Amino acid sequence: MHQNADDRRTILLTGGTGYVGGMLAPVLLERGHAVRALVRDRSRARGKLPDGVELVEGDVLSGDGLDAALAGADVAYYLVHSMGRGGKGDFAENDRRGARTFGDAVARAGVPRTIYLGGLEGAGEGEEETSEHLRSRHEVAELLRERVPELVYARAAMVLGAGSASFEIVRHLVTRLPLMLTPKWVDTRSQPIAIGDVVAALAALSDRPSAPPEVQLGGADVLTYREMMGRFAAVADRRPPLILKVPVLTPRLSSHWVALFTPIEVGLVRPLVDGLSAETVVREPPPPGINDTPLGFEDAVRAALAKA
Repeated sequence: MHQNADDRRTILLTGGTGYVGGMLAPVLLERGHAVRALVRDRSRARGKLPDGVELVEGDVLSGDGLDAALAGADVAYYLVHSMGRGGKGDFAENDRRGARTFGDAVARAGVPRTIYLGGLEGAGEGEEETSEHLRSRHEVAELLRERVPELVYARAAMVLGAGSASFEIVRHLVTRLPLMLTPKWVDTRSQPIAIGDVVAALAALSDRPSAPPEVQLGGADVLTYREMMGRFAAVADRRPPLILKVPVLTPRLSSHWVALFTPIEVGLVRPLVDGLSAETVVREPPPPGINDTPLGFEDAVRAALAKA
């Protein structure tokens, strides 16, 4: 889809070298927008983003380069989070700092719309069962909303795509283990969504005349993690693993167990596993034109495995 000249927007993309940002950049270019990416090191980022993306060096934590990167922008994407970096609790403090710094810079620049991608969970924010990771992602949205002219808070369930940490955890557990000892989160419901559907929804939000303050994104199927692993095995032509639920298995032990059998480092696994106890199901469908026909679980897994 190509925009008319009047619809062309200048877009700042943070987190452009990350998983979602790297998929989003070429889609925004295809829609006819001028895309800038805030990167820490231009030379290292060059090969990770399309040639048409303007690279601006800066950092959301220190604020370096933000004013120059945001100058004249119509839309700013905030796809930054510090999950898995530093010691316990450090990622949440880094996320707060980054949100404040970025939000203040957006306000100074007067950027009309900011789009933030966070997590989707059914439990009320701040309740005991909600993980520190999910609470932090929601807190970032609140800090941004206090500062920017307009925030669109996109909230996605588990993302299915080659390179997604959550997808890679499921893939390696299913393909490597005949038997799994899991805590009670194995029967938590989720609404996993294909990376292509997440990116399409984020891109569509950039040029809508109006957008709701919150957009919930999920796939076509609502499944427990137990059901996901069984269906994943069928698509991958593997024998479904035998799953034994062990209520006494703590999140910390579960995280180390998952890290042992997957290539994902334990610092990243821990917040992901902590978040598995919260339902990630769409309660309020997005407006027409946003994620109208998402892929079902099997089709999303097939698409991901084709690129793995």
